[in-house]
Amino acid sequence: MRIDNTPRDYAWGSVTAIARLLGRAPTGSPEAELWLGAHPGSPARIEGGSPAPDLAAWIAADPQSALGAQQLAADQAAGQSPHLPYLLKVLAAAAPLSLQAHPSPEQAAEGFARENAAGVPLDAPHRNYKDPFHKPEMLFALSDAFHALCGFRSRAAVASDLARLSSAARGAGASSAGLEDFAHRLAGAPDDGAALRDAVTWLLSGGAEVDQLVAETVAAARLVLAECGADDFESVDALDPALLPFETVISLNDAYPGESGVVISLLLNRVRLVRGQALYMPAGNIHMYLAGLGIELMAASDNVLRGGFTRKHIDVPELARVLDFTPLPAPLLEPAELAPGVEVFRPDVPDFALVHAVVDEGDDPAGIPLTAPAIAIATDGALELTGRTGSVSLARGQAAYITPDEQQLAIGGAGELFLATTGDSIAA
Repeated sequence: MRIDNTPRDYAWGSVTAIARLLGRAPTGSPEAELWLGAHPGSPARIEGGSPAPDLAAWIAADPQSALGAQQLAADQAAGQSPHLPYLLKVLAAAAPLSLQAHPSPEQAAEGFARENAAGVPLDAPHRNYKDPFHKPEMLFALSDAFHALCGFRSRAAVASDLARLSSAARGAGASSAGLEDFAHRLAGAPDDGAALRDAVTWLLSGGAEVDQLVAETVAAARLVLAECGADDFESVDALDPALLPFETVISLNDAYPGESGVVISLLLNRVRLVRGQALYMPAGNIHMYLAGLGIELMAASDNVLRGGFTRKHIDVPELARVLDFTPLPAPLLEPAELAPGVEVFRPDVPDFALVHAVVDEGDDPAGIPLTAPAIAIATDGALELTGRTGSVSLARGQAAYITPDEQQLAIGGAGELFLATTGDSIAA
């Protein structure tokens, strides 16, 4: 059945990107995220209002038909109410989102129970855990470039950039004491993880020393770019990748002047995805979307521990407890081929997998086995989805919900399609 929704109008959203992608008229307001799922915050509408007005209402009224036996059994085994375990989004960031991380299943269950026992209302602004679920996420880049911060860098990589900043400051006769003290702080810890944990918690504690470090970092970053003739760049995409951390410092400070997260950004991998690449953010991964258009797929949870660039609650001890401070390369997620033109991105969680299909007229319809509910959205062309008992036509910008009793989904026509389902629904 066809589904749709109204994009969320968060201030960081693009005014045109989602509308342009889906062939719709812009509203004139920011359109940040189009939610396609059963999340109670914005459940997808069912076209025609039958068998229910939206997916959440239908799942509540008839979970057997909406979710199928496999998902109901999984929910029962986990002691959960029937629910769609994932949320598919079209996301368009014209400005940076908050710096954040998400808990593991065990951390989410414990934190939710702890705050319940303490009597913290579910809608309290200082509540960390809104539900007992984890919230791993992945993002597939649709724009030519999608920019993000994702995961911690090694201490050596951070030290190299700090040395470059300090050298630029000294060369210009500017203050560098804060930068040098911060470099010594990182170097004095016994290992990378301890150094990064200490740095993040100290930066988030704030104070005059942190304020001085932020000011020195921003001023020195401008000097580094000026030395390279890159201080008047027209496009971030044209920058040498080695200069991106310094551009990030400047752009984040322009958006959030004096924020301690400006310096935290130097501790993180600066990622520039090209169209077709995907990032995976598991539990404990610190990340922040900076700009771009993409398909985001996540576990259906509201558990977010924030670390900056937001007016929302920041719980530094809880964030530090959840974060994984192990330095790692940017966590790119590589796809597996299901059929010619059809690939699947399958992270290491059962909650979701993302199928990306590009098909042409005359191709044999690509067949995708399904044992769980799926959500599809067409981003180009005109497609025909055919299952065991029914079919649906999708033009650019249209979406559909597919029940698991269809068993096998054939994709015909010509165009591009994204399909979300559970991780164990699609065989490699």
